[in-house]
Amino acid sequence: MKVVEKFVSINGEGTRAGELAVFVRFLGCNLHCGFCDTKWANLPDCPYEEMTPREIVSYVDKTGVTNVTLTGGEPLLQGEMEELLGGLLKHGKHRVEIETNGSVDLAPFCGEHRPVFTMDYKLPGSGCEEGMNTGNFAILGPEDTVKFVCGSREDLLRAKEIMEKYRLPGRCHVYLSPVFGAIAPAEMVEFMAENRMNEVRLQIQMHKVIWDPEKRGV
Repeated sequence: MKVVEKFVSINGEGTRAGELAVFVRFLGCNLHCGFCDTKWANLPDCPYEEMTPREIVSYVDKTGVTNVTLTGGEPLLQGEMEELLGGLLKHGKHRVEIETNGSVDLAPFCGEHRPVFTMDYKLPGSGCEEGMNTGNFAILGPEDTVKFVCGSREDLLRAKEIMEKYRLPGRCHVYLSPVFGAIAPAEMVEFMAENRMNEVRLQIQMHKVIWDPEKRGV
């Protein structure tokens, strides 16, 4: 498995924002979103460390941190992901979250050792909406999250349309998040209030407030 970085920090977003987590970031992605903040991890010449699932589990165990975030890039492109999930989840010590880009079928990863999914839905501003696998919505449950990263009012309107079409609020956690520097969070709050968007949360990327937005390893 191709690991570009691993570290302990706080979850900067999601249902466990503010809690410690051990992060494992994998190389590569099958999408090229305009607002991607980890483009460096998707480049073919990005340095990486080849690790087996057993080595990754050993690293996670040694940190003593129970929240585990597998991210990228797109972590579900890694061929040994099911083995890694089994190693992390079989003893019940860890809560494993996979941050996935919304294009990969989640069904193969919903067996005995199922992680929690945080799934993006790529809006028009990303340039990648055609890559979305909407069949994944039927797989998501109360512990999972759909995240809509918005850079404009057009994105907000499309997010609202998708939420309503697939009845996401109440089925799973639903987050709206601003493209950093592209849209004012206050505008997003106004949109939520105008449209009575109950059971939807505004999410600010906490790590970009605490540290430099370009800083790695946080």
